[in-house]
Amino acid sequence: MSESAAERQQKLVNELRATANLMTLDNGLFCIVCNPSRAANAVTGLPGVRVSLPPGPAGRPEAVSISTFRDDGWLGPFGDAALVRVVGGPAVVMITVYQAPDAPEGGAPNVQVIRLTEAPAAPVAAPAVAPRVMDMVAHIQGRGDVGGMLGERLGEAGSGRWIEGFGIAPTTDVAVEDIEYQAVLGRDWLSPWVDGGQFCGSRGMALPLLGFRLRLRGKAAEAYDCTYEATFVDGSSCGPVAAGAACQAESLAALESVLVTVTPRGAVPAPAPVAAQASAAKKPAPAKADAKKAEPKHAEPKKAELASPATNKPASNKPRRGSAKPK
Repeated sequence: MSESAAERQQKLVNELRATANLMTLDNGLFCIVCNPSRAANAVTGLPGVRVSLPPGPAGRPEAVSISTFRDDGWLGPFGDAALVRVVGGPAVVMITVYQAPDAPEGGAPNVQVIRLTEAPAAPVAAPAVAPRVMDMVAHIQGRGDVGGMLGERLGEAGSGRWIEGFGIAPTTDVAVEDIEYQAVLGRDWLSPWVDGGQFCGSRGMALPLLGFRLRLRGKAAEAYDCTYEATFVDGSSCGPVAAGAACQAESLAALESVLVTVTPRGAVPAPAPVAAQASAAKKPAPAKADAKKAEPKHAEPKKAELASPATNKPASNKPRRGSAKPK
């Protein structure tokens, strides 16, 4: 029996199970996290989550900005996150969960909403640009893109201006593909690893980073040591820390400036020039401060001479002319 058109259409179209929820958020920065699901399917990518504005007047694009770390906007079943920034709230966002029709009960991903920071009074939006000539580029609040080299501080300590995103593309020694980094989004929450040369941040949402971490890989990890440090808008600082460690403030204050140093492994200070060493060898050692001065030698004391009572002159032992010699 031939297959009917309706049966063929039914095979081509699979109806998904979808559940939508409206959530009201106050002013601030929020991280919506999709924890890994036990029903995750690597082929279909289900279950999946989308964070969007609801239709109609409830959706306010002038008050809400949504950014995902995936270009397609999905939060996958293996653990993804979205950043939601609300200014002029409260505002409503819609969280929709999509599952396969035969998904088991309880297979939906666990979605959590975490408040990261309070929102600034006014957003400062600017396009994020990947580094081209400098080793590092950071997009700084109120200043835009600022470039620098490894070993130089990027951002201004004590300025109170936070870093919204950054990228690292070494121009010497370390290859671009041998470095990767992450942004700190909240306590114990990090963005996915970003390859060298790529921008890591909120991509024009004017959202502060709360810290970062980076590491070397490949040949660079064998030949170089990497440390980094940072200051934060609340006046605190962190580091230097070793590669792979999170650099963040205890208060989770916004990131203000960073300093990344890459040095050859086992590097030691260069020896002094030979001429300088020879000069130092000829130079006499300084005298000790508590050394006693040499005392002058005194002449042998002369024998005491008797004084004459009459003249108060020394009496002579030589007898006078005409006087009787002593017996």
